[in-house]
Amino acid sequence: MKNSIIFLSLYFTAMSGFSQNIDSAVYFFQKGKEEKAAGRFAVAAQYFSKSIANKPNYTEAYVESGKTNLQMRRIYDAQKDFARAYELAPSDPDIIQEMTMLYFNNRQFQKAIEFAQKCKNCKESDRILGMSYYHTEDYGKAQTLLEKSLAVDNKDAEAAYTLGRTYLELENEKKAIPQFVNAIANDNSRNVWMYELALIYYSLNDFKNAIKYFDMAANSGYNKTNDFYENLGFAQLYTGNIENGIQNLTEVLNRKPNNKELLGNIANAMYETKRYDAALEYFQKLLELNPNDASSLYMAGMVFQKKGEKEKGQKICDKAIEMDPSLAKNRQKKELPMGL
Repeated sequence: MKNSIIFLSLYFTAMSGFSQNIDSAVYFFQKGKEEKAAGRFAVAAQYFSKSIANKPNYTEAYVESGKTNLQMRRIYDAQKDFARAYELAPSDPDIIQEMTMLYFNNRQFQKAIEFAQKCKNCKESDRILGMSYYHTEDYGKAQTLLEKSLAVDNKDAEAAYTLGRTYLELENEKKAIPQFVNAIANDNSRNVWMYELALIYYSLNDFKNAIKYFDMAANSGYNKTNDFYENLGFAQLYTGNIENGIQNLTEVLNRKPNNKELLGNIANAMYETKRYDAALEYFQKLLELNPNDASSLYMAGMVFQKKGEKEKGQKICDKAIEMDPSLAKNRQKKELPMGL
């Protein structure tokens, strides 16, 4: 009888302590929510920790602690909190949604895909899946899901841009263009997007639109690198804006003096646009840098022929072929030497 009394005494003592712990957990939880609502996140985090210490399986406390840590950019701690909450309540849709957004926003795209697939009630699941598939290079799935997402919200600039990039990976530049245009229309702060769109137009030989978006990017603060000046300069040359084109290309030459590739590209552009005097000037510059440059010598001969000095031009071409017999095929095929 004495042992039974001792057992019951210990049992009720333990239950009393357990009940007190639960009460403390709830108290600290409520204090944490109050501090969090007031924006005092560091204090709130301490209260949530105390709440969890008194009740280690307190799912709601882990969730609120995770949200608080996110406010303080403590990503690692937030992931630990939400992971524990998910262990305690693996079917809770709010926890799944928090996990989905946490992984997506921190570019852990494979984990974002895993949780987005479980997030049946997430409004953004198609968007998150589509963008995550893009970043994991599964472009077919990315296309399907981003198209679905944009059908719901066509003003989502980030999704439109990502779909445009997806089309580029799928080698469909023409479908990419409307998505880039849409993205820029809904977010005109992204000068990199403008520059990328300019490059797409350039690759399609639509130099007029290329110039439009090169200028837009520059006006929006895009850093004018050598590549920028070079691409803009050639686009201007091909649209007949010779003065500005040469000015921009000269800017690059000033930064990269005697760059043979650039000089060759300028000479070739001048030749293609039938500005033969200017073309000859640049081919001569190449020959000054390298008198044994048979390709440039051959093209100089072609320029003279285009200018009506056929005999002189023919002799120059013959000389170039003596230096490099492989150039003879260009005469037979009536093509320009490769590599210019």
